Amino acid sequence: MQRFAGKVVVVTGGAGGIGLETIRRFRAEGATTVSAERHGDPPCDVGDEMQVEHFVATVLARHGRLDVVVNNAGIMLFKPLEQYTSADWQQVLGVDLMGAVHFTRQAFLHMKPGGAVVNVASVHAAMTTPLVAPYAAAKAALLSLTRSAAIEGKARGLRANAVLPGAIETPMLRENPNIKSGAEKLDPADIGQPADIAAAIAFLASEDARFITGACLAVDGGRLAQL
Repeated sequence: MQRFAGKVVVVTGGAGGIGLETIRRFRAEGATTVSAERHGDPPCDVGDEMQVEHFVATVLARHGRLDVVVNNAGIMLFKPLEQYTSADWQQVLGVDLMGAVHFTRQAFLHMKPGGAVVNVASVHAAMTTPLVAPYAAAKAALLSLTRSAAIEGKARGLRANAVLPGAIETPMLRENPNIKSGAEKLDPADIGQPADIAAAIAFLASEDARFITGACLAVDGGRLAQL
């Protein structure tokens, strides 16, 4: 199925995990994909507004259009709340929230009607665990950004939706000290694959979801319902 034939899709944080699988999914469905990352071509620090502007200008110069933005780039630190410094907060919010802000702005400036933004949030936006306060706050704010973008994008013919992944088999999951210590228990049946998230992202970006905007879709194997 070639739902994205002739379309240009930007995925932030596309070097691995959910981002890489999302790129593979869009390519399989006919899209031209570009990954926004520090070591990409062109390189892009998503938290730097000027770099994002340059990145999108390069995409437009090379490919002539921008149809879908997937805001997937994210980082996660692990500390007790009182140990987080202002620099820590700025680091996490700069990538996990402001990266999406910068790319959504560019989408609104350059996308034509029919364009779509999909934000990769997290179940931590709704129910969280210890030691990840900036990450949880950033992902909660990302849902609010999604709603605002859906409201303001409607008249432009642009849609914005979010997915909330649960426990997904990625390096971020396995490096989580809450998982390593056993403080957070996971049933293997509750662990999804990056392809599960990529499928949901592709659906929300496609014409199959043309009447869906402002939605926050949990893709977590039912984990959030149990918390």
